[in-house]
Amino acid sequence: MPLTHVCQLTGLHWSTVRQIHRQALERKLAALPEARPKRLVMDEFVLFKGHRYATVVLDADSRQVLWVGEGRSREAIRPFFTWLGVERCRAIEVVAMDMNTAFDLEVQKQCPGARVVYDLFHVIAKYGREVIDRVRVDEANRLRDQSKLRQVVKRSRWLLLRNRENVPDAQLPRLDELLAANASLMTTYVMKASLKELWQTQGGWAWRAAWRNWLAMARDSGIEPLTRFANKLAPYWRGILARVRWPMHTGQLEGINNRIKVMKRMAYGYRDSDFFFMKIKAVFPGNP
Repeated sequence: MPLTHVCQLTGLHWSTVRQIHRQALERKLAALPEARPKRLVMDEFVLFKGHRYATVVLDADSRQVLWVGEGRSREAIRPFFTWLGVERCRAIEVVAMDMNTAFDLEVQKQCPGARVVYDLFHVIAKYGREVIDRVRVDEANRLRDQSKLRQVVKRSRWLLLRNRENVPDAQLPRLDELLAANASLMTTYVMKASLKELWQTQGGWAWRAAWRNWLAMARDSGIEPLTRFANKLAPYWRGILARVRWPMHTGQLEGINNRIKVMKRMAYGYRDSDFFFMKIKAVFPGNP
């Protein structure tokens, strides 16, 4: 319940209820056993309006929220590694994250023995925004003199972003007609499916061959947004290859982030971020 509602039930002052609750949270967190994580998951969620974020770090094995901090830069997450300590940092084997360069660089510095794994969902979402959306808009602009075809392309965004297996049967003929009529959209759609397969290839050598093949096709496609995306993705190949040995993703943390958003809405926001972060850690103490 929001603190204001508890005050109305008990007749106590808001500050008194908050202080009692804070002390209870401190006792609960202090009683938790010392975390010895081997695998971590890192992600961010919106803390305030105006693109202000907070970062959450999860123990992938125990599902315990180890740390929450405001910001998503290298400086913002550095206190987590300071809290973890040199010995426990050396024990970290792998960290799953989205393609956040700040997270990647700080993990490499603080945990030199850890491998970084990039999450499939975030890469494909980035592909949808930077390639499929851009090509769709460019093709709609090219068909400016053909109003009917232009409207078909403009209104096909969600149809193109969906995986084929998730497209309703009634809309499959429309998707097939759209792809057959437009070579650029067909190419980007097929390349998205090929990109997803890089997370499913077994064996390092098989992955390397599939990666080189995808990169060559993207660069030879003649589609500028696709070529640009491939060139931006190329330096991150190690984080995709790591998925072959460490089949990890950020799905665990995505579910926790959704519950964090519910907590924030129930309280109508928090005046004190540290208090909010304590509540998050107390709600997700991990499995025994």
